Amino acid sequence: MTEQHTDGIDAQAVERDLLSFLEARTKTSVTPTQELFASGLVSSMFAMELVVQLEKEYGISIVGTDLRLDNFRTVASMTELVLRLGGPGAADGA
Repeated sequence: MTEQHTDGIDAQAVERDLLSFLEARTKTSVTPTQELFASGLVSSMFAMELVVQLEKEYGISIVGTDLRLDNFRTVASMTELVLRLGGPGAADGA
């Protein structure tokens, strides 16, 4: 992924930051497409920590339907979520 988002959010940087965060917290190597819940690496409690981390790090709000498990299954899906919520109109809850 080398996609540059219109607000300057770089997909590659988001992915790298998420991988680094997860590896530091779990002491385990993680790949962008690894199923985090299915592998037992992430629990529902840790998922809430991920939500807080993403909101704080990228200045986004993850609410309502965006809190679906599918958005947090992999680093790749979280990266897509960050790019989508960080886009134009995100402040309107689009």
